[in-house]
Amino acid sequence: MSWTLGFRVNRADAENLPDLFEVMDDPPTLNVEEPDPSRPDDWRLTAYFAEQPDAATAAAIVALFASASDIVLAELADADWTTLSQRGLEPVRAGRFIVHTAEHADAVRPGDWPLRIDAGLAFGTGQHATTHGCLNALARLGKGRRFRAVADIGTGTGILAMAALRQHRAAAVIASDIDPIAIAVACTNMGLNHIVAGTCAGRMATATAPGLCAPALRNRAPYDLVLANILAPPLIALARDVARVISPGGVLVMAGLLDHQQRSVANAYRRHGLVPVWPVDRQAEWPCLALWKKR
Repeated sequence: MSWTLGFRVNRADAENLPDLFEVMDDPPTLNVEEPDPSRPDDWRLTAYFAEQPDAATAAAIVALFASASDIVLAELADADWTTLSQRGLEPVRAGRFIVHTAEHADAVRPGDWPLRIDAGLAFGTGQHATTHGCLNALARLGKGRRFRAVADIGTGTGILAMAALRQHRAAAVIASDIDPIAIAVACTNMGLNHIVAGTCAGRMATATAPGLCAPALRNRAPYDLVLANILAPPLIALARDVARVISPGGVLVMAGLLDHQQRSVANAYRRHGLVPVWPVDRQAEWPCLALWKKR
């Protein structure tokens, strides 16, 4: 059995989730959703536990959210959550990319760049607007140039790193994530997609690391393409480090920020010489930013 701790929060709390690893040794997984679009400030937060949390743990999590209300601790029946979640994952298209689960392999057409991503423990199945936006940006960028050195920061399932390699077959790609589980998932997905591990051209390496601190990442710089689908605060914090590893004329594709955060994120990178490749879609709730480093 697994357990959930659910409660209502306002949008400000939902958009500024704390890093539970900083306050707990074994934190739960957090999920937020907006249940009713007509009430944009009424969000629902759910913490998922493998075992029943004690009262002190539950209280400590609730205390992190000033707007918490309607608190419910509930037990979940055993289920094959991977199979159940995959039933709702329809194939996603972005340019020539098609992201699909094993159930929908027959959706792949001649000329597609297929990416099989089964539901699992890491973020990035192509369904969320941030991942879809990055795939669209990759498809758009690929029409005008070829990338040779690619880094995917915060790779999750590895979907963007693998997409870059599908499109730029001669590229040397590295994917990193702070979460070792995400890297394990990415490695599994590499096998499902016949991506060969390695550090040379046409192969994909992985690294468990926060930001760009791993020697495996630093030693392969500079990159002519960096992908970062994370969140606005770490994107801003990483601006200097990311700018340093991008070669002049190189491109940065970022997502994970909300519409009202795009100006502060873009300004953080503008100070380090990165400017927009094309105008931002200001109507998108989860915009994707593509920047290039001035020569």
